[in-house]
Order: sequence, then C-alpha cells, then structure tokens
Amino acid sequence: MKLLTFFTLLLATTLLLSNNHFDFDLIKKGEDDTNTLLVVGGIQGDEPGGFISASILATHYEITKGSVWIVPNLNFYSIIKRSRGPYGDMNRKFAHLSKSDPEYKTIQRIKSYIKDERVKLVVNLHDGSGFFRPTYEDKLHSPSRWGQCSIIDQTTIDIPQYGNLKEISDEVVEYVNQNLMKSEHKYHVHNTRTVEGDKEMEKTLTYFAINNGKAAFGNEASKSLVTHERVYYHLLALEKYMDIMGIEYKRKFDFTAKGVYAAINNDIYISMYNDKIKLPLSKIRGFLKYFPIKKDKILDFKASNPLLTIVKEKNIYTIHYGNRRLSKLKADYQEHVAENNTVKLLVDGKLKNVSFGSIVDVSKDFLVKHDKKFRVNVIGYTNKKKIETDINIQKNQIATRYSVDESGDIYRVEYYNAHKFAGMILVKFTS
Repeated sequence: MKLLTFFTLLLATTLLLSNNHFDFDLIKKGEDDTNTLLVVGGIQGDEPGGFISASILATHYEITKGSVWIVPNLNFYSIIKRSRGPYGDMNRKFAHLSKSDPEYKTIQRIKSYIKDERVKLVVNLHDGSGFFRPTYEDKLHSPSRWGQCSIIDQTTIDIPQYGNLKEISDEVVEYVNQNLMKSEHKYHVHNTRTVEGDKEMEKTLTYFAINNGKAAFGNEASKSLVTHERVYYHLLALEKYMDIMGIEYKRKFDFTAKGVYAAINNDIYISMYNDKIKLPLSKIRGFLKYFPIKKDKILDFKASNPLLTIVKEKNIYTIHYGNRRLSKLKADYQEHVAENNTVKLLVDGKLKNVSFGSIVDVSKDFLVKHDKKFRVNVIGYTNKKKIETDINIQKNQIATRYSVDESGDIYRVEYYNAHKFAGMILVKFTS
C-alpha cells in the first residue's frame, strides 16, 4: 500500500507566536513496510545542518524502494526562535517528563512514531561543536567535541534486525570518510556508553529508542562548517543507512557541496489563498509593503518546504525558512474575491493566457490587456493616465524599490474587482 507522500507543497495556515501552534511534520515516503527508517531533525533549533538535511531528504529525494519517515522540524518553535530550546533541551526529555511541560504532547507524539512496529532504525540529526577525536589533539579536535561523528549508546542491542550498532556505525563512518571535502572533516564512531550509567544521555531520544527495541544512531556534523557542508555530510550518512536497510532512492540534485547549496536555496516558494499569489523566496526582498492580506487577517498558504512558515505579529507577516527570516510582509487588509481567474497579457509581443499566481518571464516588455472586470495595478509603475492596461511596460519604467526580489527583476501585477483583491501575477524580467 502506497504511503501518503510529501507532494510538492505542504498545506499550512498562519501561525501565531506560540509553541502550541508549531506542530512538527511527519512525512512518509516510499512504500509502507515493516522495515522503515525514521529520520529526525530539529530537536534543537540552533542546529540547522540537521533539520535542513531532513527537509532536503523530504523534498529532493524519491524513495523508489522501501519506507522512510521524516520529521524535519521536531522542535519547530525552537527553530523559529533560533534557540537550543526555549523550554529546555528537548533531547533531555525522553526519560521522565511532567505533563505540565509545554513540550509534553510533542514528546509523546514522537515517542509513538519511534515505537511504531514498522520502524526498525532511527537516526537523529545534530550539529556538534568542533571535531570529535578519540584522543586529544587540541581544543577543537578532542573527545569532548561532538562534530563529525556517528553516535551510538552501546555496541549492540538484542533485536532481530540492526542490533549490531557498532558495525553499522563503522560502515557509515567508512562511507562518509570516502567522500570527504577535507581531511579535517574525518568522521569517527563515538560510543557514549550510555548503558553504563551516563545519566544525561539516558534522557535522549536515541536511548529511548534503544530501550524500546529499535536500532538508533545520532549523526553529528560540525558547527565549524558552513550549513550546506554540514548538510552534505548528513546526507552522506543517511544514504549509507538507507543502503544498509535496502532502501533505494533517487536524488533530484547534484551531490556536491555546490549542488547541496542549490537544493537548499533555490526553487523555494510559498503560495497563498488557493494559489492566487505565489512568492519565490530564494532572493526575496526583506520587506514588502502593502501586501494584500484578507480582512479576517488569516493567511492561508502552501509551502514548498516543511521548514517554511509564516508568523504573524500585529500587521506584519514574517516568512521563516528554518531559523532564517526571509521577508516581512506588511499587510494591506482587503476583501478578497473568491473565484480564481485567467487573464490576458501580451508578453514580448505574444498574447498569453495567464492564471493568477503565475510567474511570467519577460525579455523586453509586457502589456496587460484591458478586462472590464478588473482594475490593474502594476506595483511601482506610474503614468499620467492612471490606467495601467493596454500599455507596453519595460523594466526601466518600474521603480526598482518595488521589486519582489533583491535583484530588481520581479514585479507584482495586482488585479482588483471593484475594491476587492482578485489575484496577483508576477512578471520576471530575464534580461
């Protein structure tokens, strides 16, 4: 039976600045079976390599054989707050936790997925300080550091599958070390020997998994690396875990540091109000004024990545991508027309039917055809006639400060039915 997969978009609604509204996603990919890999990212909000890696696994991998469950944003509130844990370290809440703890429901929910009989192996993704080394080399490379290692709590566990934790960890480390960008980035196995009485590590997600009969591993990338390099190493490790489990996959990007960077930063967008508005986010301007939000102040949206969300504070709607704030939308509250429409544009001399929410490439100029149903406002363009239809408009006729993107190439064309907002088209100048 096919699992419900993460299609291109995640359905979401406006989030308020309250932990109760930041539920994590469970994304199921591949075929439903009893040999499922569970990948967890974002247990600590100041470790972007971990949660971005999980999101890339969700959005840029196709699972062609086997089953992978992904939680990319376990502690979504801490991610948004750029904090290790606004309510304490979530990775120390898996032994005993009061029902009054703000994160109690989150912990109970992730525990239920860990204990699910279909899950056989769990990987928790982290970013750690420096470079772990079995023996002391210097302050940055020592046994007290956590970066660049595969973590196990004990050597073996008595379970039918994947109980040889050390051997599996050795395989992962060997594979990662065959694909290093620099020799300093070398991985090692880090056995915390939690089973021997480490009281702090006994509170962790992986040790909870082990005590519930599941093979569990931590994977640490170094905080000394830039984020996309951390993601590169996390994905290397995850691919080896999938190989060990017989899970087959296809990537949708070039598996190099540059390719990983592009996968993280390119082709990210949010669509709003049943696709009437689409915002490309890779180079979005940091502040957009007079943005048409419904008068009820609710902003329904769909996002291309599970780490994208929108947080409302007064009349400002802030778009977040993980722990990055991409843009702030200053609301221009309006009534909205319910139906969606197709309108006509003359683009570089060619007539096109264009749906609201589209992004239209323009080489030289565009012309919005007059439609008696709509009043049109090309944001940043002015003329003496105060009518903006049936006029050829070139890029140099629009004030750059009104562009959607920092490069000054993308501009808003807004349609109104009487005084109600009907939809938006973006024109993107390509030369």
